[in-house]
Amino acid sequence: QVCRALRTPQLPVWLCSLSRRHGVLFSTDKLLLSDWKRERVFHLHFYSGQREQVKTALLTIDTHSHPWEQGQGEEPSSAGKRWPPLEMAIRTKWEGATVSWDGADPFF
Repeated sequence: QVCRALRTPQLPVWLCSLSRRHGVLFSTDKLLLSDWKRERVFHLHFYSGQREQVKTALLTIDTHSHPWEQGQGEEPSSAGKRWPPLEMAIRTKWEGATVSWDGADPFF
């Protein structure tokens, strides 16, 4: 039998399977999913265990960014622009969010 703590995690956690690769996306903010005000700008950590990932990636998610704040050609629907699968997965939860890899190159 699974204990109660494993059925209801203390922190928001998502298991990701993208392009036949697996990873864990999580937040250290307990209130992220229960307090809508926390969903404005927040951080998510991502770990895949792949060789190219030497440490957990810290992503900054902005759910209230404006199109005029984005650079030219950064619209998700723009032709020729390829978005990392992880960013597209994040946008299934927070539609229209901008994802910043905080200086790291997207590797997943």
